[in-house]
Amino acid sequence: MTITAGLIIISAAILGIILYFKIKNELGLKEQSVTNLIKGLDQKLKDYEEMVRRFEKDRDIKYGGLANQLKTTAEATNRLQQVTDKLGNILGNVKLRGQWGEKIAEDILMHAGLIEGVHYLKNKKQDTALTRPDYTFLLPNNYKVNMDVKFPLNKYLIYKNTETEKEEEKKQHKREFIRDVKNRIKEIQNRDYINPSENTLDFVLLFVPNEQVYAFIHMCSPGLIDEALKQKVILCSPFTLYAVLKIIRQAHDNFHFSKATKEIIKLIGEFEKSYLKFKNRFTELGERLKKTTDKYDEITTKSYKALDSKVNKIEAYKKGQGLNDQLIADTDHDRITNGNHNKLKT
Repeated sequence: MTITAGLIIISAAILGIILYFKIKNELGLKEQSVTNLIKGLDQKLKDYEEMVRRFEKDRDIKYGGLANQLKTTAEATNRLQQVTDKLGNILGNVKLRGQWGEKIAEDILMHAGLIEGVHYLKNKKQDTALTRPDYTFLLPNNYKVNMDVKFPLNKYLIYKNTETEKEEEKKQHKREFIRDVKNRIKEIQNRDYINPSENTLDFVLLFVPNEQVYAFIHMCSPGLIDEALKQKVILCSPFTLYAVLKIIRQAHDNFHFSKATKEIIKLIGEFEKSYLKFKNRFTELGERLKKTTDKYDEITTKSYKALDSKVNKIEAYKKGQGLNDQLIADTDHDRITNGNHNKLKT
């Protein structure tokens, strides 16, 4: 019993020792794994810290650029607000609004290639009326067409500046704006801009110096444009005015081209008459020269030979040969004459 107990104790001791070393070995391995894991985590933490630092730096740069952009945008917005305020003041003043419309019209005229004094007149009083159109466009055959650039925008500006929540008030301002446009159309009809005494065409141009306003008129009152046409008033926006002016310019150029072509045809006709006259006279001169040449040839072939013969005889007489030759010639002549006479007798 004692021996058995001793063996059990020894076996337990040996197992304890084996288990101790086994656990120690496993702990060592686990410790090494934990150490390696900690090292990896430490490296990743360092990488993350570096990444965060780069993000912070990049964010500072971007935030700095964004701040500059916001500052620039704020300054631009401020300048735009100032320009808008000035434009609002201009559009709210009738005189300044007219000058603004004239400036826009001037730019369009320049881009359309029209020249003042050649294609149009500016603020020129009519000869047979007291009115003074803003622009008078010169057309072929001394025809004209007048244009007014003063357009009512007060109610439109009030409409645009009214808060969206005030729907009824905005509708009222819109109706008042359309009413002002209709009144302006009627007013132009009474200003003698359509005047047969001035040789004008049977319509007048009313310039709307803003495309947005022109589109707003179409949207609010689609039939207003046709109504104005019936009253012989053509509403023109900057785009449509440009097209109208190009047509006027083309008509002006075509007229002068046609006139120049007629002058050229006339000159060609006159040249043809002069050429035919010159040709007849030249032919007549040729005939006279031919007759003169024939006469000259006759003189040279006959008269020159006869004269040469006389001169030769004179020269022979001078040398003493002419007399003997004459005697021989006379003797021969008498001999021939007598011989012929005797033959006749026989």
